[in-house]
Amino acid sequence: MARELFESAVAIVHEPDLVKKTDLAMDTARAWLKRQMGKGRYDDLALPDQPGRPEKPELLPPGKMPKRNLRTEHGRKAHIHALAHIELGAVDLTWDLVARGCGHNLPRSFLDNWVQVGLEEAKHFRMLSNRLNELDSAYGDFPAHDGLWQSCADTAHDLLARLAIIPLVLEARGLDITPVMIERTQAVGDEATAKILQTIYNDEKRHVAFGAKWFRYQCDIERKQPIPTFQSLVRKHFRGALKPPFNDKARAAAGLTPSFYKPIAPIIG
Repeated sequence: MARELFESAVAIVHEPDLVKKTDLAMDTARAWLKRQMGKGRYDDLALPDQPGRPEKPELLPPGKMPKRNLRTEHGRKAHIHALAHIELGAVDLTWDLVARGCGHNLPRSFLDNWVQVGLEEAKHFRMLSNRLNELDSAYGDFPAHDGLWQSCADTAHDLLARLAIIPLVLEARGLDITPVMIERTQAVGDEATAKILQTIYNDEKRHVAFGAKWFRYQCDIERKQPIPTFQSLVRKHFRGALKPPFNDKARAAAGLTPSFYKPIAPIIG
């Protein structure tokens, strides 16, 4: 692979072919983690405004998305499709963070951690996409919404804000809801999908832990207090509500204690 990390990360986000996108994510991660590529030359003008996407799925506003019933085959496929779309968004957001991280004076371990996350998000999308194929469906067969990238666009040039919103709000939400999804998926007899969700849940714990570690690190660098800084950034940048119930045990194990999010949960949104 001729590219360096920055160039590869930008190329991943730009790539509209999802097989090529996830292949490049996996190949880049392996090369970086094996110390087979350098960081490369950062170029702010090369950073993407939008991720590359195929023509399908049709994108709808979140409020226009059809309801899904897991007790029907159509509903289960639509649910897996929605999860695949979320993981695809996570691929782009993570590699965008990697690219932007190349422009900061950060320890190499910062890039190591988020490259690992980028590898795992690509793996998650592939697993869910393959599961759709097993059910005689495919990614793109159902409508989706594009709120994930848009909700994070205004954190693009603020590392602390990006760390607050992506791992410490959005991925942390996965810790809250994924165990329930696993139970509901098992209840309708879909053990194959439940196993994929368990893998995603296990990986999400590490992603939140990386977020908590590097959020605190950057707060130290900027001489800011982590808890009030997190709360201020969420109030400013998160377009939604911090909704209970929270998986306090899993969040705390990842370094995100209730003192971060519970004081602002009732007043956001």
